[in-house]
Amino acid sequence: MPNDHAFRAAPAVRARHPWFPAGRPGVGALPEHAARTGLGTWWADRPVRFRAAAVACAGYAVLAGDPCATAPGDLAPLAHCYVVAPDRFLPVLGAAFTRIVPWERMIWAYDEPAPTLPPGPGIAVRPLTPADAPAVRALGPDLAWIAESWGGPVGLAASGHGWGAFRDGRLLSLACTYFAGSRYEDIAVATLPAARGRGLASACVRALCADITVRGRTPSWSCSRDNHPSRHLAAKSGFQLIHAYVHYALGAPVAGSRLPAEATRL
Repeated sequence: MPNDHAFRAAPAVRARHPWFPAGRPGVGALPEHAARTGLGTWWADRPVRFRAAAVACAGYAVLAGDPCATAPGDLAPLAHCYVVAPDRFLPVLGAAFTRIVPWERMIWAYDEPAPTLPPGPGIAVRPLTPADAPAVRALGPDLAWIAESWGGPVGLAASGHGWGAFRDGRLLSLACTYFAGSRYEDIAVATLPAARGRGLASACVRALCADITVRGRTPSWSCSRDNHPSRHLAAKSGFQLIHAYVHYALGAPVAGSRLPAEATRL
């Protein structure tokens, strides 16, 4: 593909498109979440009648279309993302990045509420409010990822999609919708290391799942096949495995690849 057709921001991609169908669980909800919140970044090989397109949010990306419409250098905006893409994109992805590592993932769907022990004395499990942004930020850099899909702690705290376990005003554990779709809300959980093993994550997940169900949606859960603690928590919280797939961890662009000058981030 000529360089003047390199991937660029494409508002038209945000319209409902068969490549990014509504109602999917897991990272499949990413396009809907990005379109709804305005937090995602969209690209296509050309502004209209595009042949290949991608959407990225919080370090994840979904790539679709015709790989022949892309050249390796065009894909530089997806560097360091976890990308879901059809196998036909593997040759161009392999040529575009210094590494491409397959990573087996599992998607779980909420089946029915599971019994959980009440949190310990002095623990309050409640929805996050905008005033909780400093508490989310205080989780520290190792857990900062939990807020990335909402643009950071302020966005997550104000989203209406998070529940936390607090003690003396300090946030110890947090469960939130990570990607909110029209049918599924894919959730994420983070707990301070010193507070793990106390059932706080389970309590937050249970409260969040009840909230999602009231909204008329189904909670989903995504994790690596090798993430046994996450898998255990999903099963314990009432989730059932529905799908397994592979996404790809991308490295840096190969030498000479760069974000084209005409590409803009929305």
